[in-house]
Amino acid sequence: MAVDNSTSDPHTPRPQLTTVDIAIITVYFALNVAVGIWSSCRASRNTVSGYFLAGRDMTWWPIGASLFASSEGSGLFIGLAGSGAAGGLAVAGFEWNATYVLLALAWVFVPIYLSSEIVTMPEYMQKRYGGQRIRMYLSVLSLLLSVFTKISIDLYAGALFVHICLGWNFYLSTVIMLAITALYTIAGGLTAVIYTDALQTLVMVAGAVILTIKAFEQIGGYKQLAEAYAQAVPSRTISNTTCHVPRADAMHMFRDPHTGDLPWTGMTFGLTIMAAWYWCTDQVIVQRSLSARDLNHAKGGSILASYLKMLPMGLIVMPGMISRVLFPDDVGCVVPAECLRACGAEIGCSNIAYPKLVMELMPTGLRGLMVAVMMAALMSSLTSIFNSSSTLFTMDIWRRLRPRAGERELLLVGRLVIVVLVGVSVAWIPVLQGSNGGQLFIYMQSVTSSLAPPVTAVFVLGIFWQRANEQGAFWGLMAGLAVGATRLVLEFLHPAPPCGHPDTRPPILHGVHYLHFAVALFLLSGAVVVAGSLLTPHPQGVQIQSLTWWTLAQDQPSGVKTGDGRASQRHAFWARVCGVNAILLMCVNIFFYAYFA
Repeated sequence: MAVDNSTSDPHTPRPQLTTVDIAIITVYFALNVAVGIWSSCRASRNTVSGYFLAGRDMTWWPIGASLFASSEGSGLFIGLAGSGAAGGLAVAGFEWNATYVLLALAWVFVPIYLSSEIVTMPEYMQKRYGGQRIRMYLSVLSLLLSVFTKISIDLYAGALFVHICLGWNFYLSTVIMLAITALYTIAGGLTAVIYTDALQTLVMVAGAVILTIKAFEQIGGYKQLAEAYAQAVPSRTISNTTCHVPRADAMHMFRDPHTGDLPWTGMTFGLTIMAAWYWCTDQVIVQRSLSARDLNHAKGGSILASYLKMLPMGLIVMPGMISRVLFPDDVGCVVPAECLRACGAEIGCSNIAYPKLVMELMPTGLRGLMVAVMMAALMSSLTSIFNSSSTLFTMDIWRRLRPRAGERELLLVGRLVIVVLVGVSVAWIPVLQGSNGGQLFIYMQSVTSSLAPPVTAVFVLGIFWQRANEQGAFWGLMAGLAVGATRLVLEFLHPAPPCGHPDTRPPILHGVHYLHFAVALFLLSGAVVVAGSLLTPHPQGVQIQSLTWWTLAQDQPSGVKTGDGRASQRHAFWARVCGVNAILLMCVNIFFYAYFA
């Protein structure tokens, strides 16, 4: 039964975009396309390396900006702010954890990938383990994960933002954004993607800083946040329940391993396994690091991205909490009828926290800039996914079907794949409109925790254990897939109960947190890989040489010509600078964790 304590009219008029806002959005999009075309003209797009790896000539700052922008799609903008509104600070751990994994990418994984001279991750798997089945399985899995988690999440979030801010037709705005995104991805390849990502990062951070300052002004500064958030209760609640009350541990990063919504054990171990899959073995991310001019630029890119990943706590999560403080009846609603009014989803409206702040707090002009920022976030992650998915299909699947395909055919297929992905994405929109926002983000994390850990186990063992072989790796992946897919099916059959309803889900769902499940799945898959490898013959020498941490090629491509003493000294100096920055970065990260623990 709903209890109504409200005194205000829920149907207050929403601020609309003015002509100035629309003009800023138009200028921004024009600038974006111009940067894409400019970088396309600079790029060597007519070779496979030029189109898919930017000619392996990228410097550290566009790589770092692109790593950040690719991971901060509009889905994460809206999802992080929404989770901040629903549960407090702990969700920022998803961002801060990336620091250590990004450093592992640059110092451990990239040297091995460069040593093995690969373009895609499944290609590395084939070189390391031999055979075709692992490579094909990973290519298909990556493509499916791209379309049904990354693209769908970003499209849903972008469409939600456009709906709240502009009132535009859902389909029209999404199709226009997809068309512009696909246009410069198809035209320019990875160079266009990385340079436009650098522009998006600049605008995203600038816009988010302005909104954060205005949000804190509304509640009287950071010191008031904890007290104000604890009192952010909606006027209509469901009697005899506590789901409308903000969490008591909202201001803590480390939460109880049994009762916490994000237990510290899962956030430390389970999240690291999922993050290692995303940052060190996922095509979208690794492709940026592989495009680096040399190893120092790859390291510099990782360090810049890690510093930028420290920002979402203050720029996205806390503003999400403030949004609940300012608009508890909309962002914090629990009564299904109220939520349906506020955002069109019965299960909850925490996902509108960020767009609601933009429309209510930003003045004319800046409101247009923030809408452009959100569209930039959407486009930036979509360009990344489109480019990387076309690389995967072309290099791993098409080359397998047509081994004699020439460069021209591969480039044409790469561009056609993007057109097909756009078509699938548009066809997927009605499915997204039918799903509710609350379940969508749970779905993304569940899918990752159920499918990613076996892949992480196979990569880690392949790099650090020379005895790992193809049979062990393949059956490790299959065992992990069987167990992970079983949990996924159960989650779809038994969704989390709404507020006020008893939890009748099987014990594996309500008793085992998805982050803890990721740890168990990783250990199970790893055990099968080890057992399978020990029971079958040793891998051949060609599958180990230059492909593991212990057999790394000594003549690493450093970007320095042989005999060039000055260049060699300069390279060594920048290698030390990267090392010092990495240590400093970890100190900053540990300090913030300790401060908010």
